[in-house]
Amino acid sequence: MPGRGLVLDPLPGTGPDSGDERPVRRGRIVDPESCGRLLGRIADAALGPDRSDSVIVLSHPVLAGAEHRTAARALLAGLGTSRVLVLSSARAAAAYAGPRETGPLLVVDMGAELTEVTLLVNGLVADARQAESGLDDLDRLDPAKLPAALVRTVLDMITSMWRHDRHGAIRGALRKGPVLAGGGALRADVPDRIARCLGTRVRLADDPSTTVVRGAGQILSSVLRRPAASPETFGPPR
Repeated sequence: MPGRGLVLDPLPGTGPDSGDERPVRRGRIVDPESCGRLLGRIADAALGPDRSDSVIVLSHPVLAGAEHRTAARALLAGLGTSRVLVLSSARAAAAYAGPRETGPLLVVDMGAELTEVTLLVNGLVADARQAESGLDDLDRLDPAKLPAALVRTVLDMITSMWRHDRHGAIRGALRKGPVLAGGGALRADVPDRIARCLGTRVRLADDPSTTVVRGAGQILSSVLRRPAASPETFGPPR
């Protein structure tokens, strides 16, 4: 929030990392009731009881389906805010760590339960791949094998996108250097391995694990500065 930074679940021991409530798994809302309670507590702490002039930015996995978006729409509608802006996590990451110029951009998001690679062209999703595995799964491996396994997952998705790229957008994105987001980008040797295998530099934010939420915050700040140019939207991923 402007002036306050990150506002977390105010009730220790009942958040999504406690093991008692895990309302979102593999990027999908699996327990709407718990998710609603969690969002309600955060909204109470951050916005107070009167939320009529509030704006919420929701970021979601790039390949989140209609069922997930419908569940999110219902939960956020119950918070009583006036506007909701919906965007993919790749667009949020690009807003924070991507280059300012337009054109193709590759975003690699290596999270706890999902790994995603997204090709953005002029800010819009042109192609995307998702693996339903992440650091929580790979942490069961020998630590020495984790970087290779994670990088192999990423490279397989980029290779698949390359094969289906008819306009050279992947090539142009690689020349710029992919944006690395998620906790996987903090693991030793992962960024260097990706850079060596792709033969290009990589773009790393100051804190890759919060790249998406900080990018969403930047977009929120832009919305608050130009309210007339930001009507309420709750449509498909953009």
